[in-house]
Amino acid sequence: MSDPRQVVRDHLAANDIEFEETGEGLFSFSLPGEKKLQTAVRLDVGAHALGVHAFVCRRPDENHERVYEWLLQRNLRLYAVSFAIDRLGDIYLDARLPLAVVDPDELDRLLGAVLTAADESFNTILELGFASSIRKEWQWRQSRGEPTHNLEAFRGWLESGDEDGDESERGR
Repeated sequence: MSDPRQVVRDHLAANDIEFEETGEGLFSFSLPGEKKLQTAVRLDVGAHALGVHAFVCRRPDENHERVYEWLLQRNLRLYAVSFAIDRLGDIYLDARLPLAVVDPDELDRLLGAVLTAADESFNTILELGFASSIRKEWQWRQSRGEPTHNLEAFRGWLESGDEDGDESERGR
């Protein structure tokens, strides 16, 4: 079996992903997205498993139960990774895979799953857990003639007056 740390190094380099190896077998890097502009990822190559940890979003300001319920339901459709929360309530994607499966193809699938899950879920997490803050920011910007381009993804429910977005928009 080839050295999984070297497989990770080679894969990241081959895909032009800038990374930092902060310790033996600890790799930190960011994956670029569309809705979530970047997802911070850490790969931990241990003695028996590859750990994947990716930050998705800080602790929601509101509707915690609804956010966490949505994440658990979403877990049923994910490949290899699952949503998790830390002791502060911040949202992560996490996985542990046996070292025997660490090869370039599996790393590609795994990192693709991380990026897809983080990116596709980001706006829904914001709608569910930060609707009041988003609404206040929208109103403040509109009242002062400030640009709202970074809030465009939420325009529909903001302009409709819906309290926390349209359920049908979230792909429940």
